[in-house]
Amino acid sequence: MRGFFTEFKNFAIKGNMVDMAIGIIIGASFNAVVNTLVKKIIMPPLSLLSGGINLDNHKYVLREAAEGMEEVAIGYGDLLNVLIDFLIVALTIFMVVKGMNRFRNQAEDVTNKKVETPKNIELLSKIEKLLEEQNLLLRKQKD
Repeated sequence: MRGFFTEFKNFAIKGNMVDMAIGIIIGASFNAVVNTLVKKIIMPPLSLLSGGINLDNHKYVLREAAEGMEEVAIGYGDLLNVLIDFLIVALTIFMVVKGMNRFRNQAEDVTNKKVETPKNIELLSKIEKLLEEQNLLLRKQKD
């Protein structure tokens, strides 16, 4: 039993579980931001441009409601709303990742003096230069 708790403690402390928890919490908050962006900022102008059409109510009726029978319909309006939400979320995530990659690339560029390069990247860059110089010297010796 003691080994089980030790193993669980190591799993929880290693960072994988903590990183996942942080990602899930940020993802949930990001979802709330994007939902508000879609419903309160983007959809009202789209609705205005489309003549006030509310997509939620759009459906293709297969069978009208009658006595004792419910209506059977395909609600394509909900699908269109979800697809629009998905496209906006995907575009937003793409823009966030693109911005993060730009900052990461600037940080990893040793020649860029505006952003401090992490020490490990700087060290790897120096090793790469030394290896290139060694290869050049070895090629000259062979010729």
